[in-house]
Amino acid sequence: MSDDERGEEKELDLSSPEVVTKYKSAAEIVNKALQLVLSECKPKAKIVDICEKGDSYIREQTGNMYKNVKKKIERGVAFPTCLSVNNTVCHYSPLASDETVLEEGDILKIDMGCHIDGFIAVVGHTHVLQQGPVTGRAADAIAAANTAAEVALRLVKPGKKNQDVTEAIQKVAAAYDCKIVEGVLSHQLKQFVIDGNKVVLSVSNPETRVDDAEFEENEVYAIDIVTSTGEGKPRLLDEKQTTIYKRAVDKSYHLKMKASRFIFSEINQKFPIMPFSARALEEKRARLGLVECVNHELLQPYPVLHEKPGDFVAHIKFTVLLMPNGSDRITSHTLQELQTTTSKTVDDPEIKAWLALPVKTKKKGGGKKKKGKRAEKGEGEAMEEEATNGGGQD
Repeated sequence: MSDDERGEEKELDLSSPEVVTKYKSAAEIVNKALQLVLSECKPKAKIVDICEKGDSYIREQTGNMYKNVKKKIERGVAFPTCLSVNNTVCHYSPLASDETVLEEGDILKIDMGCHIDGFIAVVGHTHVLQQGPVTGRAADAIAAANTAAEVALRLVKPGKKNQDVTEAIQKVAAAYDCKIVEGVLSHQLKQFVIDGNKVVLSVSNPETRVDDAEFEENEVYAIDIVTSTGEGKPRLLDEKQTTIYKRAVDKSYHLKMKASRFIFSEINQKFPIMPFSARALEEKRARLGLVECVNHELLQPYPVLHEKPGDFVAHIKFTVLLMPNGSDRITSHTLQELQTTTSKTVDDPEIKAWLALPVKTKKKGGGKKKKGKRAEKGEGEAMEEEATNGGGQD
């Protein structure tokens, strides 16, 4: 379907039950793909093999859906599986020729996305490759990201503003003596749009400005939180590490090199809208052709960024539907047990108040009471405990 055809159609949102079903189906697949990727993360496993397994699972599972419908429904990978280790912040999804392996004690950030009919569910998770609880500064970074994500979940709701979230997550990170990493954006998601115009900044500074925005009912957001025990100012060390790109649909240019034209034609055919990995292209030709495409802004690169060696970096990303009855977080994974070096966060009254906010609005009339620990303690109190200690064992 062309962009013009899409534009002519009414923009679909969560007021349509079918749209909600597609988001939730994409979420179910990406949550299971994350589970699969985690099960493959073992010392000496090759990173590229794990990334490929994640993408293959999403392609296979989405391929089994909507097979017998008259109108073709596009579906598949919405963001290639990335496995960024230790002080690498994001977007590490190497080419087939890469021999990098995981080692015992590595901090792994997994990031991936799935879509059905352009309705996107993304997830990001942090896992330390070890037995037993995560301790020390690594635990601080993960707990900071997790608590910031829980606070963001409670503040991304109709009537609140994007800057409310930016300020809150920085305060949470500071409570763990960590920094929120600069340059990470949380975007509104729309059909076939992974980077919608409404944006939440991770850190507000003079160089990075976004328009003020208010969250509204029936919107969908990818909330993206990255924390670091370092400065939180990641750097690009080597452009050659970049392997993930997205077609910039509003740009055009007549490419000079034959290799570039060949690669660009292949991209237009296979990946007209969603981000993709250069692994899916013929490697030698891609290396040549992608450079000219990027230089003329036909492709938007997703660079591999790094903090300083020795810094601990954690990443939590989730997809949230702003439903009429409250926020519905549809992607997540349980954390390992965390033993942080500080308990300051629980003592901060503002953070406690944020965590005590309800995620769902109470239904009118006598609904059934929730059972279990959450119901007994109240959602906020149980959340406070989880946010500080991690969400139990995988």
